[in-house]
Amino acid sequence: MIICNLNICWTSLLVLILVVLFAMSSDAGEKYVSVDFEVFGNVQGVCFRMYTEAEGKNLGVTGWVKNTRQGTVIGQVQGPPEKVKEMMYWLSKVGSPSSRIDRTQFSNERRISKLEIRGFGTRY
Repeated sequence: MIICNLNICWTSLLVLILVVLFAMSSDAGEKYVSVDFEVFGNVQGVCFRMYTEAEGKNLGVTGWVKNTRQGTVIGQVQGPPEKVKEMMYWLSKVGSPSSRIDRTQFSNERRISKLEIRGFGTRY
């Protein structure tokens, strides 16, 4: 009787371990995030793109940045969630030394399984 109960315990433990491992592996495929941004304020003619590119490279995220005809700066950032959050903070609160950020709009935030952009650059 004791042996039978041990088998049931071991079987239950094995099933539990398999369920946990399966749950962990299903998230493992989406280890990065991607987010689009638009920065409003005095962000053109103040080296905002250059500083954004440098900050992106410093944080180890990938993406791009570009001026718009409306006087804003748009772009996309991809990388590990915590690094992308740091970049989002920088884009909304820090910016280049001479810039003035009125607001930053983030959109299209999504989980991705692999980086879709190589490096961080300025687009024209």
